[in-house]
Amino acid sequence: MNNSPQSHRSFARDLVRASSILADAAAAGRASLPAAELAALVASLGLDLHAHAAERAEPAAFQLTLALAHTREFGLVLSAGPGGLDAAMPPGDYRRDRHSVHAAVELTDAADFLRLFRRTIACRKLEAWAGVPGQPLPAAQLERCFDALLALAACCAAGAAGPRFTLDVLALSLVLAEGTLVVADARCALAPLQQRPHPRPIAKIDKLLHPATLGIVGVSATGMNFARIILRNIIGSGYAKERITILRPGESEIDGVRCVESLRALTGRLDLLIVAVNADAVYGLVDEIIATDAVDAVMLIPGGLGETPRSRERAAAMAARINAAHERPGGGPIFLGANCLGVVSHPGSYDSWFIPLERLPKPQKKPERSAVMLSQSGAFMITRLSQNPWLDPRYMIAMGNQTDLTHGDLLGYFAERPEIATIGIYIEGFRDLDGLDFARAVRRAVRSGKDVVVYKAGRTDAGAGGALGHTASIAGGYAVFESVVRHAGAIVADDVMAFDDLFYVAGALHASTIAGQRLGAISGAGFEAVSMADAIEVDGFAMEMGGLAAATVDRVREILKAKRLDALVEVANPIDINPGADDEAHLAIAEAFLDDPNVDAVVVALDPTAPAVRALEESRLRPGYDLSDPQGTVHLMPPLVARHAKPVIGVVDAGKLYDAMCARLMDQGVCVFRNCARATKALARYVEARLAAASLRDPSKANPESPTR
Repeated sequence: MNNSPQSHRSFARDLVRASSILADAAAAGRASLPAAELAALVASLGLDLHAHAAERAEPAAFQLTLALAHTREFGLVLSAGPGGLDAAMPPGDYRRDRHSVHAAVELTDAADFLRLFRRTIACRKLEAWAGVPGQPLPAAQLERCFDALLALAACCAAGAAGPRFTLDVLALSLVLAEGTLVVADARCALAPLQQRPHPRPIAKIDKLLHPATLGIVGVSATGMNFARIILRNIIGSGYAKERITILRPGESEIDGVRCVESLRALTGRLDLLIVAVNADAVYGLVDEIIATDAVDAVMLIPGGLGETPRSRERAAAMAARINAAHERPGGGPIFLGANCLGVVSHPGSYDSWFIPLERLPKPQKKPERSAVMLSQSGAFMITRLSQNPWLDPRYMIAMGNQTDLTHGDLLGYFAERPEIATIGIYIEGFRDLDGLDFARAVRRAVRSGKDVVVYKAGRTDAGAGGALGHTASIAGGYAVFESVVRHAGAIVADDVMAFDDLFYVAGALHASTIAGQRLGAISGAGFEAVSMADAIEVDGFAMEMGGLAAATVDRVREILKAKRLDALVEVANPIDINPGADDEAHLAIAEAFLDDPNVDAVVVALDPTAPAVRALEESRLRPGYDLSDPQGTVHLMPPLVARHAKPVIGVVDAGKLYDAMCARLMDQGVCVFRNCARATKALARYVEARLAAASLRDPSKANPESPTR
């Protein structure tokens, strides 16, 4: 771009002109622009509008679409992708980022968006044409256009001074004519400025998570209803009875906990009130909570408050009353839910889930818990934790319908918490403009060194419909969500299995140093070694097999010679070290790879069924040659992992007979997978995200293929 003072003055004049065109149209009540104004608006972006440009385009098949579009979740989003016939191809037919790219205007700039655009097929077609002698790529023109669109978006954004309107869409269809991009067609529409709700008093989330006093409404004195189970779980998780109050008319105590008649009978403020009554009783109770102002945080457990057509109108009116209370001095109470499972807060010493502890125990698996799981679905968290207790989050929060607190609120809170390293999130939908708040929070969290793993339901039309019916969500377009949130810095999982793998690997490897993308792969089975090599490429990003240094090759040969395997094994990467290799051979070779300067990460298949490996909990054939043997993997691998900053993953691809081996390793902090391809794919996605995060913190480390800056 031309950065001369004269160029800046010209750019400023063009921006003022473009803003005036839009403001005049909005003031006149016009939702679109006539042809002359549209041509003037396009000219202010440094482009020319020629109605017959497509007829003289070179090559005729090349068309490009640029758009500024208002989205309900993210506000204004800048997009670039194919035009013409290519635009009619379903995005799902392309690899990630090859059809179109999208970014929240607030989180990008012209140079950054140009780098994103270079990933698309449209840009690669443009580059191919530019490769013809005498046809330079119009990169400067594109960057200036992106810059102008972003500046225009800033003038129209919610919260900008002056305008009471926003762009609904500004779409440009461009072609390449005589080495210059020209606009063959354009469309512009305006919309009323989207209003935001009053901000929630986010500081009160601390009261939700670490309540000094806690109340419960809905506890049965005679039966084991949900509220009674919640009470038992809270007491069972170590929360002192004397800090709990039950709101129950006609009772003096239940399970040794004091009861009072109502909110007005309280002798002091409650940090947290848990509401577990039937849905019809919630509306009046919420009004009483607001009127008495006796509570800082409220948890609404009941369903039937917005998920069904019959309840949506009443639920929306209740949400409006809650929002109005945030205008009062102190901000009024915050509400989690409705239709939520509740909260597990280990630092707050309470578990409000209505799942009995005997059905879902939560033993501490990490010396210091540092993960958070946020989910619109409580069942999502239950199944994740039940299948992999080594996730072991510090906090687990079921958000339900987002009647008040939103994804953006909670992620924004945890983005600032230094004790949190990894955040896993399940999303069904965003409230209006909360996607933008969420993306901002992702960016802050990643820049502060955290890993954010996200799975969003609703990739398909059927999935989006299911999400809407479950927690009163409004599911937006998945392609825009995935592109915007990943560009902000999140690791976006494609499905539940990928979420499980990525959230686990992020927690297990967060403290590891990710210096590059060169992999070392070790196995005693040839198919595993090949499978790991085959799995290094994931949707546009690829690790590479590190070339072993000569010293490493010699060192591995000596290990093999000592084990009498040198005649059977060729030293390479990946390496098949033969089923005759014992525990020591596996780990000695893994350590040789880790010490190699050309290797950044290691995946080692531990071959538990091999006779030489001490993998059984108890061996009848060779008593003592099992997990109890100090020379076994469960004893040798944890200190090896601790000695090295590089990430290491162990693979135990075998059945339930080897669960004990996995558990012993995972209890000691070793990252273990049960399938070598899943391990390698998860590592590749994680390495991609960590390298991208490093570029966010230091742009000089940016990878041109990275989805973030």
